[in-house]
Amino acid sequence: MWQIWLILSGLFLVLEIVTVGFLVFWFAIGAFIAMLVSFFTENAIIQTLVFLISSTALLFITKPFVNKVTFKDSSVKTNAFKIEGKLAKVIKDIDPIEGKGQIKINGEIWSAKSYNDTYISTDTDVIIEKLDGVKALVKPLASNNK
Repeated sequence: MWQIWLILSGLFLVLEIVTVGFLVFWFAIGAFIAMLVSFFTENAIIQTLVFLISSTALLFITKPFVNKVTFKDSSVKTNAFKIEGKLAKVIKDIDPIEGKGQIKINGEIWSAKSYNDTYISTDTDVIIEKLDGVKALVKPLASNNK
């Protein structure tokens, strides 16, 4: 019976390599533990119970550690996000209907759209709320809304 557990352990390891989650690995370890138990008992029910209990226990015991090590946020932050919250000047009217508009910040020109789908005219000072793809979402400064 130990050969079956060894083959199962190997199959689980190959499956772990193919998948992206860190889940199947513990079943490979459980199958290996069941293989060790098979040297002491021929009872397949006991071996299967050892496999199920050890795999499940390893899965739950290591889950907090795996969650701490793995990344929750898969987005990649770039230097572009440094402009969020900064002041800029509109150099081409921001028209939500046509989806056109540009701002200038730190000598760089960015495509822009208004945060609240409002029209913002040229030479208006705006604050960059956030980035939406390659466009900056902007709001006019309160002093411009007289």
